[in-house]
Formats: sequence, structure tokens, C-alpha cells
Amino acid sequence: MMVIFLVGLVSMILLRTLRKDYARYAKEDELDSLERDMSDEYGWKLVHGDVFRPPNRLMWLAAVYGIGIQFCVQCVVVVLAVICGSLFMESGAVLNTVILSGALISFVGGYFSGSYYSQNDGKNWIKTMILSTALFPGVSFAILFVLNTIAVAHNSMVAIPFLYIVMLVVLFFFVTFPLSLAGTIVGRNWNGVPQYPCRIKRIPSPVPYKKWYLTPWAISLLGGLLPFGSIFIEMYFLFTSMWNYKVY
Repeated sequence: MMVIFLVGLVSMILLRTLRKDYARYAKEDELDSLERDMSDEYGWKLVHGDVFRPPNRLMWLAAVYGIGIQFCVQCVVVVLAVICGSLFMESGAVLNTVILSGALISFVGGYFSGSYYSQNDGKNWIKTMILSTALFPGVSFAILFVLNTIAVAHNSMVAIPFLYIVMLVVLFFFVTFPLSLAGTIVGRNWNGVPQYPCRIKRIPSPVPYKKWYLTPWAISLLGGLLPFGSIFIEMYFLFTSMWNYKVY
């Protein structure tokens, strides 16, 4: 509870500071570039006119953005369904809930993906819709097909029947795809106009050369060591206390 309170407090302070900066930048956009005072600018404020510029791979970003929002909503729905019902007492009920909720909530993913793509002046919204709809299900189905083929070849009992795979394909084409298409159309028409707090510069700002330890790959690897180490240590002691130093 204390962590949630602190996160909310810090978020309110950051939002208040950002609103003041946005209001100041909106006033400065009316001034000439020579009349602006850049002495107090530092950090991200130096590129405030470039942060809302459309990225190079807008289609992929819009698709991943919509899928991420869909996952968040789906997790909330599944958790609430498990808490309010007795799905954990039935075999396979949680998995069926995840599949059905993912198919029905595809409208949300299409809405946010289509709105974000339209806000950045995207033209190929049909390709973006198809990519947003088929990216995660396509990868998941490919992995499932390979694993199920191996299970069938070894006569395993965990092999999924062919009828269930056909039902998943039918669910995708007749439920997920139409809902995602409807969400994309609604998002483009209702929330497709950009409402940026500051103006985008016509000429992009030059990006300075970064050293190797400041590249995204190096930051991802180095930044993940600390949380991985802390989680690994906590899980080690948790499993040790549960299985009493037995091999697990």
C-alpha cells in the first residue's frame, strides 16, 4: 500500500511539472527562435520539439502499442474473472478464459493501434490493422504448431487434437479479425486527430554520437542485471523454503 501511495505521489509531481513545461512551450512557439531563452533547457527539454515526431517504423510501433494495451486489458479481465468466479477449480477453465477474452478484447487493440497510426499521419492503415491483429496470434500459433507436431510424433498425451486447432483458426478469422477491424476504423475516426501539447519542429534536431555503453542493447542488458539478480535470489530462497533443500 505504501508503494502504491509513493508511486501515485511521484506521478502527480511529474505530471504537474510536465503541464507547466507544456504551457511554457506553447507560449514559446509563438515567439521567434531568436527570442527564446535556451539557457535553462537541459535533458529532454532540448528535444521537446522532436519527441512527438513519427518514428521510422511507425507501422510496427503502432501494432506493438495496440497489442500491449490489449494485453493489459486482458490481464485485468482474466484476473477479475478468476477472483469473482471459480475458474481455478475447473481444469482448463483459465486457459479457455484467456483465449476467449483475447479474441473479444481484440477490439481494444485495434482501436489504439489505429488511432495512434492515424495520429502520426499513417497511410497504410489496412496493413497496420493486419499486422496488429496477426502478429501475436501468428507467432503463438507457429510455436504451438511446432510443439504440437513434436508431441504427435512422439505419441504424447499432451498433444492438442486437430479439431481444437481448427476451432482456434475459426475463432481468429470470425471473431478476432472482425473486432480488430472494427476497432481500427473506430479509432481512426474518433481519435485519429493528433493533440500534441507542443509543436513539432520542421527540421529534426541532430542526434549526437553515442558510446557503446549508451546504446539501447547495452542499456537493456546492463539495466536488466539488477532486477534479474534480485528476483533470482528471492525465488531461490522461496523454492528452498518450500521444498526443504530438495532438488527441484
